[in-house]
Amino acid sequence: MRRALISIIISFLVFISFGLKAQEKQVTPKDTIAAAVAKLSKTVQVLDKIKISGYIQAQFQVADTLGAKSFDGGDFANLSSKRFMVRRGYFKMAYNGGLSTYVLQINVNEKGFTLRDAYFSLKDPWLNAFSLTGGIFMRPFGCELNYSTSQRESPELSRINQVLFPGERDLGTMLTFQMPEKSPFHFLKLDAGLFSGNGTSAESDDKLDFIGRLGISEVSANKKISYGLGFSYYNGSVCQLKKSVYEMTGFNDTMAFKKLATDTTVSKYYKRNYFGIDGQFSIKTALGTTTFRGDFVTGKQPGDSASFSPSGAVNYSLYLRNFAGMSFYLIQAIPHSIHSIVIKYDYYDPNSTISGNQIGLKPKSSIASGKYDVAYYTWGFGYVADISKNLRMTLYYDLVRNETSSNVKKFGVDQKDNVFTARVQYKF
Repeated sequence: MRRALISIIISFLVFISFGLKAQEKQVTPKDTIAAAVAKLSKTVQVLDKIKISGYIQAQFQVADTLGAKSFDGGDFANLSSKRFMVRRGYFKMAYNGGLSTYVLQINVNEKGFTLRDAYFSLKDPWLNAFSLTGGIFMRPFGCELNYSTSQRESPELSRINQVLFPGERDLGTMLTFQMPEKSPFHFLKLDAGLFSGNGTSAESDDKLDFIGRLGISEVSANKKISYGLGFSYYNGSVCQLKKSVYEMTGFNDTMAFKKLATDTTVSKYYKRNYFGIDGQFSIKTALGTTTFRGDFVTGKQPGDSASFSPSGAVNYSLYLRNFAGMSFYLIQAIPHSIHSIVIKYDYYDPNSTISGNQIGLKPKSSIASGKYDVAYYTWGFGYVADISKNLRMTLYYDLVRNETSSNVKKFGVDQKDNVFTARVQYKF
């Protein structure tokens, strides 16, 4: 009897043991699945903060003449007036961490690989009004410069923005103030930053450039009217490593570059100051959406005798010029369709002190101005079809006119540099 009882007890314990092991085998998969789901959920949450986007612009262009000098994607090859291009092939990754943002954007085309954006942005956790940006990003000047390239109706920036802000981006840091959308003061935005002044290149002198913009933007209660106004200021400098600095002097037919008597100090800094005003207005009517956008810029630009845009320290003689320029857009969207018509006027005068036959004169003991002092007036006529949210087609013709002077070689007449562009853009 005792042996039988012991056998029953042992059998019962063995049964319980196997039962517990079986239960463990059943529970373990459930725990594993739960852990896997939790891990996957965390991964999805991280991926949800990352946005991948980009676009490619493939185009065909025809110029008036072989080897045309152009601001529509660069000069044509010496023996060509036609070309295919991948104008832009952008790939962008943005990480949004709520109060922090990280952006990296590259451009890949037939010319190679270039870095476009690489910056972070931190927002204050109290007012959600202040943000600090650092790295390589767009300069906060005017309206057109910061208008998205994928949305802009003309193939390229106006000539003056390409000259003053080559590459569009710069290396620096910027503080932005704008209240949240629900605030009655959201319409006001202030950007102020310090930049290297060399585009995406490293700093080359001991000065930083200041760029600031104060802007307002509003939308009517019925959302049929929107408008904005902005004021921009650029305070920078150029360090010259030679003793020769020239400035426009004289009167009427004696206007020419004359050497400054006070330029005997090597590594002296000379100011480049830009003042800009921009405006935007859009209205929706039975005729469709009509949009006006414009920028006007004036100031002083130190440059070379054969270039417009110095930066940092330059190892050549400086030429100080007063300049003026503008761009103006009229965009008419056809109602209930994918079609829009574009008219653009683009004006740039690199030396507003002289004009016409004053250009190229060489009075005694002075240096004559030349082709880099000639003004340009460009009319752009375009058609844009937004076929889908991803696909856009653009047909655009730039009618370029230059100031003429009988004293400048080849510029006694208008240059043949009109350009037609047919572009297809795919965006994702």
